[in-house]
Amino acid sequence: MRLFIAVELPAEVREVLAAGLGRLKRDQPPARWVRIEGMHLTLKFLGEQPDELVERLDGAVRPALAPLPHVHVRLGQGGFFPHERRPRVAWIGGEAAGLERWAAAVDDATSSLGVEKEARPFSLHLTLARLERPWGVQAVEHYLVQVGKWRFSEFTAREAVLFRSELGPAGATYTALRRWPAGATAEGGDVS
Repeated sequence: MRLFIAVELPAEVREVLAAGLGRLKRDQPPARWVRIEGMHLTLKFLGEQPDELVERLDGAVRPALAPLPHVHVRLGQGGFFPHERRPRVAWIGGEAAGLERWAAAVDDATSSLGVEKEARPFSLHLTLARLERPWGVQAVEHYLVQVGKWRFSEFTAREAVLFRSELGPAGATYTALRRWPAGATAEGGDVS
């Protein structure tokens, strides 16, 4: 199974994205735009893994996240990987103090099960598009200006979700396999 661990986006954030993306898709050069229902904040990409890893992840990730507090997330401002002069991926960043602790806890828990540790530090971003060819200066500027106008409500991340990703002709389909709460004691109570 192809697996990853992420934070889901609430409906009100998805509504802002849907409205903004509708306009961007018409105005921007060709790109592979991410479907709204597939958008999430990735904490850890696990890649192809055997089915039996799911149960082992449950035993490792749940206790790693339980003592960590909920995280307030505010999305805003766009950017590109690797950078604006040679854009390949268009994204939205944001602020979420504490989400890097979630990512580190998930990374430590999964590496204890043999999954390779992340080489790069956690970077809060929401992928919007993968560019077929790097966009020119005008397209980059237009994207940054337009995305900079989007106004997202702050939301609280309360759980991480283990997703299975299945690639198909219409794009990836994601299925939630496990949900692990943060801010919960070992007995399952809320501590925030």
